[in-house]
Amino acid sequence: MAGGPPEAQDHPPENGFTPLERPAPRLLPHIDGCVLPSLGGFGRHQKHLVVLTWIPALFIGFSQFSDHFLLAQPTSTCLQPRGGNASNWTAVPPPPASASGAPARQFKGNDSAEEPPCSCKEWKLELQTGLRQNVVTKWNLVCDSAWKVHIAKFSLLVGSIFGYLVMGVMADWFGRHPVLILSVLFMLVFGLTVAFSVNVTMFSTLRFFEGFCLAGLALSLYVLRIELCLPAWRFSMTMVASFLKVGGQLLMPGVAALCHHWPNRDDWQVLQIVIISPFVLMLPYVWIFPESLRWLLATQHYKRSKEMMLRIARKNRVDMSTEPSGLLTELEQELHKKPQRSCIVRMMSTRNLWKNIVVLCVNSLTGYGIHHCFARSMMDPEAQPTALCHADYYTMAGIAVATCLALCPAVGLMGRRGGLLTFMIITALASLLQLGLLNLIGKYSLRHDTVLRDTLNRKFSVAFSIIGMFSSHAVSTLSIFFCAEITPTVIRGGGLGLVLASAGFGMLTAPIMELHNQKGYFLHHVIFACCTLLCIICLLLLPEPRGQPLPESLADGETFTRQTLLHPGEQHLLLAKCDKDYSRVHDTPLHLTATGGATVAAATALAAVPASYALATGGEVIGNRAIANGV
Repeated sequence: MAGGPPEAQDHPPENGFTPLERPAPRLLPHIDGCVLPSLGGFGRHQKHLVVLTWIPALFIGFSQFSDHFLLAQPTSTCLQPRGGNASNWTAVPPPPASASGAPARQFKGNDSAEEPPCSCKEWKLELQTGLRQNVVTKWNLVCDSAWKVHIAKFSLLVGSIFGYLVMGVMADWFGRHPVLILSVLFMLVFGLTVAFSVNVTMFSTLRFFEGFCLAGLALSLYVLRIELCLPAWRFSMTMVASFLKVGGQLLMPGVAALCHHWPNRDDWQVLQIVIISPFVLMLPYVWIFPESLRWLLATQHYKRSKEMMLRIARKNRVDMSTEPSGLLTELEQELHKKPQRSCIVRMMSTRNLWKNIVVLCVNSLTGYGIHHCFARSMMDPEAQPTALCHADYYTMAGIAVATCLALCPAVGLMGRRGGLLTFMIITALASLLQLGLLNLIGKYSLRHDTVLRDTLNRKFSVAFSIIGMFSSHAVSTLSIFFCAEITPTVIRGGGLGLVLASAGFGMLTAPIMELHNQKGYFLHHVIFACCTLLCIICLLLLPEPRGQPLPESLADGETFTRQTLLHPGEQHLLLAKCDKDYSRVHDTPLHLTATGGATVAAATALAAVPASYALATGGEVIGNRAIANGV
C-alpha cells in the first residue's frame, strides 16, 4: 500500500529542539507609532489641549520680566545732605547709574571739604519705566541699601532653580496634572501676597516662593505640550509658546504705563496684581485638562489609560470597536499590573543618557551665562539711565523675537543637533572676536587717532554683542527643547528640570556680577568663552532626535545614541585588503625578542606539548611497523 508523504508532526524535531513561536510585538510601548495614530493622531482633542498650554505662556512672560519694572533703578537727586547745611549744597542731576546698581551722584558745595556721595538725608527718586513708584523708591533702596535690590533679584531666580528641580521630580512621580494645578494655586497665593509686602524682606521671601511656583507651572506646561504632539508637530508647537512668552515681554512696558494712571501712588502693587490675576483663568484646568496619556502608559497606569484612550477616541471621532490593531485587547491583558514610577536618580545607572543630559545642562548654563556678558558689553556707559533702560529692554526683546524666527528654518534644515552646533559656533566666534579683535584694533592700528579708535571699538563691540545675544539665546532655547526630546517619559520632568535649573544658574550670574560692582567681568566672559569651545566638542556626541519617537523607558533612552558616520555593513571598507600571509609572524626570532622573556618561556612551554605528542606518536608508529614485519 503506497503511502502518501509523511506528516510533519510524525518526525521528531531536528536536533531534539522544538521551535518556539515568536511572540507578537507589543503595541503599548510604541506610543508615537501605534497608540496615538490609532486614536486619531494629532487630532482635534490634542490641538485643543495644546492651545490651552499656549495661553499661560503670555502670563509667564509677564512674571519673568517683572523685575525690570518692580526693581528698576531710579534717577536720584540729593535734596538735603546728612550733617551739613542745605543752603551750601546744590542738588544736580546724577550721572548714569553705576554697574553695581546704586546710582552714582554728584554734589556741589561751597565748603572745601565735601561729604561722601551717599551722605544724604533726603532723596528725590524718579522712575522712568512707566511707574510712579516701585520697590526701590518705596523703601529708599539706594546707596548703602542698594544691595537689597540684588537680593530681591536673587530671590526670584533662586526660587525658580529650586522649583525646577523639585517640581520636575514631582511631575515624574505624581504626574504632570497635579504639579500643574498645585503650581497655579500657590502661584495665585504667593503672587498676590507679594503686592501687600510691608518691607523688602517680606517682598524677597514671597518672591522666592513665587519663582518656585512659576517654575513648576512653566515646566509642567512644557512637558505636557511635548507629550501631546507627534514628532512632526513638536518643534512648531513649542516655538508658538516661545513667541507668546516673548510677546509678554514686549507688552510689559504697556501694562506698566497703564498702571501709572491708577489713583493710588503705589502703582507697583497694582502692576503685581495685574500680572498675577490672569492665572485665575487656569483654575478650570482642574477639570478640562487631563493627565498625560504618555506618562500613564509609561508608568503602567493602565486603568486610567483605558478611560483616557476611550475619551480621546470619542473626541477625535474614532471608532475603537472596529480598531484592527488589537490595542484595547492588549490593554485589557495588562490591567492587572501595578504602576511603576521612576525618579531622575535612576539616570545615574545608565551609560549614555546621563552624558547627554549633562552636555545639555552645560550648554544651557553657558548660553544664558554668556548672554549676560554680551548684554553687558552692549550697554553704552555714557548713555543716560532712562535711555539705557528702554533701549536695552526693547533690544533684548527684539533679539528674542529674531531668535525665534531664525530657529524655525534653521532647525528644519539642519536638525536639532546641527542647529545647536551652528549657533554655538557663532556664539564662540562672537565672543572670541569681541575679546581679542577689539584689543588688536586698539593696539596695532589707529594708535594716534584715539577718537576714531574708540568709535570703531564701540561699534564693533555692539555688533558682536548683538550677534552673540542672538546666537546664545538660540542655544539656550534649543538645549531645553533637545533635552525634552531625548529624555525618557518616565524621567522627563526631572531631566528637563536639571537643564532649566542650569539655565537659571546662568541667569543668576547677572545679579552676582552687579553685586560685586562688575569686578572680574572680563574673566567672567573669558570663562564662558572657553565653555563654548568645550560645548562645541561635546555636541558632536549627542543623537539627532528629529522625526524620532519620544523615548518612553530608560531602555529606550539608553539606545537613543548618536548615529555612526558609516552605514551598517560599510565598516569593512576601513580595512585594506592584502594578499600576504602573516600567519607565521609569531614564529620569527624578531617577534620572540620583542615580546620578552616571559613570552619566550610561554612559547617554549606551548611548543613542548606538540613535540612530546609527536615523539609518542612516532614511537607508536615504529612499533606497529616492527610487528607487521615480524608477522
